[in-house]
Amino acid sequence: MKTQSFVLSLVLLFFFGSSAFAQSAQKDTIKVWGNCGMCKKTIETAAAKAGASVASWDTETRILSVSYNGKKTSAEKIQKAVAAAGYDTRDFTAPDAAYDKLHGCCKYDRKAEGAAKMDSCCGNEKCSKEDSKTCCKDMDACKDKSCCKS
Repeated sequence: MKTQSFVLSLVLLFFFGSSAFAQSAQKDTIKVWGNCGMCKKTIETAAAKAGASVASWDTETRILSVSYNGKKTSAEKIQKAVAAAGYDTRDFTAPDAAYDKLHGCCKYDRKAEGAAKMDSCCGNEKCSKEDSKTCCKDMDACKDKSCCKS
């Protein structure tokens, strides 16, 4: 009888212990600007230092996939660390000083610069084929200037 109680207690302890851990485990995907394999290493290292247990940045999609303990860190803290390393994220812009320190091949088109290009297109009276190189992705969208909306 004591053995059954002991085994049942262990099973319950394991069940509740693992469910408490599962509640703190978080996964997120974060847009991070960058270019190359060197960027990948820096971005993933910054995310890991900010508390991500898993960090994988895809150079094609520019998406950082992270797993982390929500009790110890957050997506915001991870993004701030990545931005401090010189890379703009979906919610944070890297300081100019950090961006300027990046290797030449790691210099990407900054999201703020992209927004400025969009503003210059939207300021035009007409959206033309010439503007398509800077902000209009397709000419159908240019008709109603929807290409200028972010």
